[in-house]
Amino acid sequence: MDQKRLLLALLFSFAVLGAFDYIDTHFLPHQPAVTSTAASGPAGKTAQEEATTQPLAPTGITAGTSPAAASPGPRLAIAAPLMQGSIGLTGAVFDDITLPAYHETIDPNSPLVQIMGRRGGPTPTYAQFGWSGPAGVKVPTDSTLWTASGATLTPASPVTLSWDNGQGLTFQLLLSVDDKYMFTVNQNVINHGTAPVSLFPWSRVVRDYKPVEQTSWVLFDGPLGVFDGTLQQESYKALKNDKVWPSDGTTATKGQGGWAGITTKYWLAAVAPDSGAAMNASMSYGTVKDGDGGAYQTSFITSNAIIAPPGGQAGFTSHLFTGAKVVRILDAYQSEYHITNLYKAVDFGHLYILTKPIFFALDYLNGLTGNFGLAILIFTVGVKLLFFPLASYSYRSMARMKNVQPKIKALKDQYKDDQTGLQQATMALYKAEKINPASGCLPMLVQIPVFFSLYKVIFITIEMRQAPFYGWIHDLSAPDPTNLFTLFGLVPWDPATINPLLHVGLLPIIMGATMFLQQRLNPPAADPAQARMFQFMPLLFTFMLARSPAGLVLYWAWNNLLSVGQQWLIMRRAMPKKTLPAKA
Repeated sequence: MDQKRLLLALLFSFAVLGAFDYIDTHFLPHQPAVTSTAASGPAGKTAQEEATTQPLAPTGITAGTSPAAASPGPRLAIAAPLMQGSIGLTGAVFDDITLPAYHETIDPNSPLVQIMGRRGGPTPTYAQFGWSGPAGVKVPTDSTLWTASGATLTPASPVTLSWDNGQGLTFQLLLSVDDKYMFTVNQNVINHGTAPVSLFPWSRVVRDYKPVEQTSWVLFDGPLGVFDGTLQQESYKALKNDKVWPSDGTTATKGQGGWAGITTKYWLAAVAPDSGAAMNASMSYGTVKDGDGGAYQTSFITSNAIIAPPGGQAGFTSHLFTGAKVVRILDAYQSEYHITNLYKAVDFGHLYILTKPIFFALDYLNGLTGNFGLAILIFTVGVKLLFFPLASYSYRSMARMKNVQPKIKALKDQYKDDQTGLQQATMALYKAEKINPASGCLPMLVQIPVFFSLYKVIFITIEMRQAPFYGWIHDLSAPDPTNLFTLFGLVPWDPATINPLLHVGLLPIIMGATMFLQQRLNPPAADPAQARMFQFMPLLFTFMLARSPAGLVLYWAWNNLLSVGQQWLIMRRAMPKKTLPAKA
């Protein structure tokens, strides 16, 4: 009964979690992060500060606008250990960044992963920093040609971009980059005039196309950010329908710091203003000429103006992350730069209290063994040891239940026309034999959250991406590449093009075999129809998990084998000893 209850519990849990995620996304209220499509002056500003109120970005994306693509021109090269590319000096656009440590596929000759793409190309994605100013003050735009103090930006060589507006103001972007994925941008304004100037620094991440979204309900893909300490996720579809987030168009000053950007399964581009600054945040959708005609933007603008006094200067510091969502790197940046909840860029989900510790356990074991597959096997042993007392109690109860099957059959014969009497007699028998019919559920119910958390970790973390095991398993985060219906590669065709169900690899078949073996150790179901249904469960789950990450199937198969060994040993010890015939 243990295996049967597990199967039913898992099927029920899949349905419940799927339903909860849908209800949570579409119906439950979320604390909104207040936004603004324009920088509105908070109460108490001077008349001059109120005059600086302008759209969030002079070339910003708002409904119905179509900003011009950045003109071709000189570029500033980027050369960092984990990033390479360039910045367009026309518009000071971060629109060309690739990651030399990551390839698109497991083929080492495949293209490098591209985080930011140039406008005018097939995947325009970029970040930008600028200012909103009072009427009559020229601020940098998309057509502004900046002058760079150096030819290449490296961790050892910061670069300053400068532009003189011809009105006594020099705008500067002081750029530095570390040895991983973080830029630091200091937006500085030097005032050579005789009157103070108030400006609102802004920053934004824009995607001028809609990517192919992940279809799994366990993963968020799209614009997101942490505003006033709260994670806000807005799907591409919702943002396109509403044009602006929140959809009611409310405007208010948010709390200090935060971050905002656009994420995919493994990659993130996000801006994070100074942690001590009060900011207004926004997400918006508009139309553009590039990409597929639609643009998605997340952005910040300061709630309070910076004031450059006559003969002085004023600055504002932000950070730009463009890279892989490596958990330990995000945690380090969160601590170093005081970026609120940056770890939430990795979608650990509602079971965060389990998923992140499980990730760290696997990551640690991978460091010891050099193989995430071995880490999963060792982790599974640890889970079995943790739940050993519960499992032992369950298996002993199951063994006693198996032993009393003849007595239960006799009771059925005795009470075949009296269901009430049969139930009472059966419960009395269970009590006399110290059997708990529900004991088989306990260890499995406890392990279900572990199973789903492990699935989440394998599916979403970049550390598991393209992680090999042994033999034919070259990527634990992808399904088993072999296929029964091609005779494991002997027949040159892809039956999955006919139906995705026609992809069943060797590892899922092994998993199904271990499930069948474990099922054979369990007491048979009392209902013959139910017994026949459970006989098909190993086959059903073989097809259900065939397209799941290989790492998850590996966990299930190994867990089944450990359970078989544990169950066989406990039940063998619990079997009644045969009485030897007396010697004559």
